[in-house]
Amino acid sequence: MPHSPRFTHLNEAGSAYMVDVTAKNPTVRNATAIGEVACSPEILDALKEGRVPKGDVLAVARIAGISAAKKVPDLLPLAHTIGVHGCAVEVEIKDDHVALEATVRTADRTGVEMEALTAVTVAALAIVDMVKGVDRTAYLRRCGIIAKSGGRSGDWSRELPELKEILTDE
Repeated sequence: MPHSPRFTHLNEAGSAYMVDVTAKNPTVRNATAIGEVACSPEILDALKEGRVPKGDVLAVARIAGISAAKKVPDLLPLAHTIGVHGCAVEVEIKDDHVALEATVRTADRTGVEMEALTAVTVAALAIVDMVKGVDRTAYLRRCGIIAKSGGRSGDWSRELPELKEILTDE
């Protein structure tokens, strides 16, 4: 019989609860997520030239992502309130999409994977929001965690070509 995974946010009765991390020691942790916004060539040109009617889309996306990283416990009911001690959101216009990368750092009792993923997706949503009046086809795609470090499970990275190409155009 195959072993069933144990989900840490479920108790023995199968009810959801917030994992108690009180006994864990704070450690330095970070996580990086990437994603992209697919949009029309016209919007990509407008972004490059700063001609989007709503203003500086890339600056708004960066700030939206950083702000979102600090709001994770408000959005995900079982997430812990932790100190977001660093957050960088990078936005780059590529040939056929806008690439995003968010890295979040903390020195706390639990990881920042959800903070990084929230930062990158909300930054992408900010882009879609600001261009949707001109390009209704814009959408988010291929978002995911690509690396994390610190904590009990140590360092981890994902080597998925479909995610890696978002940042490298390979």
